Amino acid sequence: MQPTRILPDLQCSLLCEEIRQEITGNFFLVGVINFIRVPQLPVVALKLSLFNRWTAGVGQFTESVRLIAPDQTTLLRKGEVKFVLQDASLHATNVTVFAQVEFKVAGTYYVEVLVDDVMKLRYPVPVLVAPPQQQPQHPPGVQPPTPPAP
Repeated sequence: MQPTRILPDLQCSLLCEEIRQEITGNFFLVGVINFIRVPQLPVVALKLSLFNRWTAGVGQFTESVRLIAPDQTTLLRKGEVKFVLQDASLHATNVTVFAQVEFKVAGTYYVEVLVDDVMKLRYPVPVLVAPPQQQPQHPPGVQPPTPPAP
């Protein structure tokens, strides 16, 4: 007897600056994000892209992705997409784009990935404030040291 429904496994979930697809169908992930470092807050991210790949499932499913603020209750963005896996040896790739995301406070934000309301993954995305570093000041008339020649 063939199974008619098997909940899929999440093979990977990566937050990126951009995701592009070649004519061959292969994906380019640009700027995989470990954390977001900004000089000041609030700041608006023009685009955040989420790459999710599902495998080892059979049936029709609904993927839900959420971006949660550090207070653990504020929902910044949500995306939902339906996908089908005809056979457990196949995979499905979903890309969600969050546009104009405003980060108001520093702290740990979270990406949550669910399939049919079952949480598959929740991972942190720290937002850090790091003011730009100041260049050393030299007294008037004093030249800065010249770097050694290679």
